[in-house]
Amino acid sequence: MHDISFNEALQITLDSISPLSSEHVDISRLEGRVAAAPIHALVNTPSTDISLKDGYAVKSADIAEASADNPATLNLAGSLMAGSSEKLTVSPGSAVRLMSGASIPDGAEAVVAEEFTANEGLNISVFVPAENGRNILRRGTDTRQGEILIDKGARLSPMSVGLIAAAGHSGAAVYKSPEALIIATGDEVVAVGEHLKEGAVFASNLVTISAWLSHYGMSSKTIVVKDAETDIADAIRANMEHADCLITSGGAWKGDRDIVVKILDQMGWEKRYHRVRIGPGKAIGFGLLDSKPVFCLPGGPPSNQMAFLQLALPGLLKLGGHSMHRLPELDAILSETVSGQKDWTQFIYGQLSRLDNQTVFTPSKITSRLQFMAKADAIACIHEGTENLGKGKNISVQVVSYL
Repeated sequence: MHDISFNEALQITLDSISPLSSEHVDISRLEGRVAAAPIHALVNTPSTDISLKDGYAVKSADIAEASADNPATLNLAGSLMAGSSEKLTVSPGSAVRLMSGASIPDGAEAVVAEEFTANEGLNISVFVPAENGRNILRRGTDTRQGEILIDKGARLSPMSVGLIAAAGHSGAAVYKSPEALIIATGDEVVAVGEHLKEGAVFASNLVTISAWLSHYGMSSKTIVVKDAETDIADAIRANMEHADCLITSGGAWKGDRDIVVKILDQMGWEKRYHRVRIGPGKAIGFGLLDSKPVFCLPGGPPSNQMAFLQLALPGLLKLGGHSMHRLPELDAILSETVSGQKDWTQFIYGQLSRLDNQTVFTPSKITSRLQFMAKADAIACIHEGTENLGKGKNISVQVVSYL
């Protein structure tokens, strides 16, 4: 398929890819992984009603009229630490001292924080009232046995991993993280760290793609290959067995030296599309080789990164089981009018700032291919069929930086 729309290409990409299989991973290695099934709570957390404060368990009626000028005096009936199994009871006119996290004694209705009391040996004075439930964390408030805590497809943050542990799990089923083979082609391309001869360039596209994959918890193997059909084909055959997907950089457009798609055609890949109505990045190709996703990206850095972010990355996130297949988005106000091409979807890099409690998107001024991309905070989209977006318009932008 040639010159299809961006929306068509994105839908074809997502429809063509299924998530990898799952594996059970220990709790210590869950951060950043993607849940392969809903995760339910195995236990109630807390397992019993507990105190949220250091203070005194009381009956609310006993201190209903308490004040600094009219303190309520209660008998001290004992004390409990967090984790104590001792059983105590709060009866009318009495109180039990509690440490934060201690179980609420039978008969208690509230906990008065220690700073609103005075300890007088066998008695305490209370200077404030406390309604039923004050400073008490009820059984099952954090996790209720049987409830779904984590949805399938959710990426696990450090806080969600802690929640999973609190719910009684020592591990969880997660999707396998994709391992990508990234091949940069071109006689002028040199692997980072090698000698740079005159007229050559370092394979920065390859490094950028690898860094994006690492950001999303995916691994990669990177190779630089000369513009020779045999060398490119040999590199693909030798390394695809241990990869879940292939990404090529360069050789994805027209001309005698743009040969990657031609090689894949000869290898019998299932081509889904080649060339998409987007700018930059229109030379992207996508298909399946031995049922594994293959993305052929153009070599120019702006086209390479935009094609990767808008079409390859969503496909790879789908491969890794993510429920969200796009870059994170937020609403922003355009600082100036932006223009595109009516017959394709245009993507524009820009910076984000805050003004009058609103997020503002300012289009980048293109002075250097690599520097203006590296300094970008976000990407705005002018959809096919639209030529201009006016200054002050509220739009959704994709976030590409850490804010």
